[in-house]
Amino acid sequence: MPRNDDRRAALADAGIRVLAEQGARGLTHRAVDAAAGTPVGTASNYFPRRDDLVAALVDRIGRRLAPSPEAVTPRDGVPADRALFAAYVHDVVRRLRADPHVALALFELRLEAARRPHVAATLGTWRQRAFEDDVAFNTEAGLPGGRTELALLHHAVDGLVLDQLTVPLDTGVPLEAAVDELVDRILR
Repeated sequence: MPRNDDRRAALADAGIRVLAEQGARGLTHRAVDAAAGTPVGTASNYFPRRDDLVAALVDRIGRRLAPSPEAVTPRDGVPADRALFAAYVHDVVRRLRADPHVALALFELRLEAARRPHVAATLGTWRQRAFEDDVAFNTEAGLPGGRTELALLHHAVDGLVLDQLTVPLDTGVPLEAAVDELVDRILR
C-alpha cells in the first residue's frame, strides 16, 4: 500500500479522539475507522497491530503538542530569566489545555502503560526523549533551572493539567497565578 501521510495523520487524530472519549478499552481499529469516517479495515491496513496503532498515536500526540517554532526561538532583547522561563511554562499549559483530546489521550495511554508493557515501552521512550529535549533546550537557551527543576515542573504541570481537564479543585487560585507560583517555588 502506498504511504499516505495525510490519511495516516487523520487516522491517528481519530484514534486520539477515541482514546480521549472512550478510554483505552475503546481503542480498536473499528472505533478508529468509525471516528475517522473511513471504511472498516482502513486503520488496520495502516496499523496492523494495536501496538502499531499506539505507537502512531504517541507520535501524533508529540507532533500536536510540539510548540510552534516562534514559541521557542530566541527572543531578541528578552533576557533568559525566570520571566521567560515562566512564559514557556505558560505556553506548555496553554497548549495542553487548548487541545484537551490530546492531553486526555496522553493520560489514558499513561494509565494503559501501567497494564501493558509494550505501551509502557513506547510511551516511556517518547516521554524520556521529550524530557531530555526540554533539558537541552533549557540549557542551550541559558534559562534558569536544571534537570531537577524541569523534572519537578513536568510532575507539577502533569498534575495541574489532569486537574483542569477532569474534576478541578476549587482552590481559589487562578490557573495563571498557579503556574507563576509553581515556577517561582521550583526555581527558588
